[in-house]
Amino acid sequence: MRITWLFVLAACGGGSAPAAQPAPPPPPPPPEHHHHAEPLGHRFEKADEWVKIFDNPQRDAWQQPARVVELLALKPAMAVADVGAGTGYFEKRLSKAVGPQGRVLAIDVEPDMVRYLGERAAKEGTKNVEPLLATADDPKLAPVDRVLIVDTWHHIPERGEYSKKLAAALKPGGFVLIVDFTMDSPKGPPKEHRIAPEQVIKELEQGGLHATIVPAGLSDQYVIKGAK
Repeated sequence: MRITWLFVLAACGGGSAPAAQPAPPPPPPPPEHHHHAEPLGHRFEKADEWVKIFDNPQRDAWQQPARVVELLALKPAMAVADVGAGTGYFEKRLSKAVGPQGRVLAIDVEPDMVRYLGERAAKEGTKNVEPLLATADDPKLAPVDRVLIVDTWHHIPERGEYSKKLAAALKPGGFVLIVDFTMDSPKGPPKEHRIAPEQVIKELEQGGLHATIVPAGLSDQYVIKGAK
């Protein structure tokens, strides 16, 4: 099953389809369906058209990226993977946190998002950001100290098996940080597609990780830490 890691962060009515396209693109999800595509055919192949939505400054208020990065407890020279990096919303912050000797693996399943991530890194001068193409069932990780997965976990198939691959990639003392929507948040995917934090904990434990809920203070999301 082909899925992309990006959902729509706001209602998107603008942006007409290029004249070369034989048919208009499918309508966007409703306003409350935020970030990362659902597994029913939505594709976000054209990163340049979606960046204004995925990087909308209004996202900062509820996503609280500075707080999320703080929870990673990154240190200079660490390696961190952003699984589901999209257009690179977190990458500049992660790059700064690990410093020039560190590595930021910006991972996505959509080739055009990976292309955009590389161009953005060059433009922003974040030389330690490495865009990488993954598949829906394999993040294809090199050894890392931290893994960040934001608004993405509920779209990963076979999450218990996926957890094993994450655990195998973690260095000693490393951990995975999963940020996803609460069951009662007005944002996020339809409620039937959401996953309760208790379920996320079980899935991480299936991969051999010790998982706990992290008090984070996010208005619409919970945070789960899975430590090796």
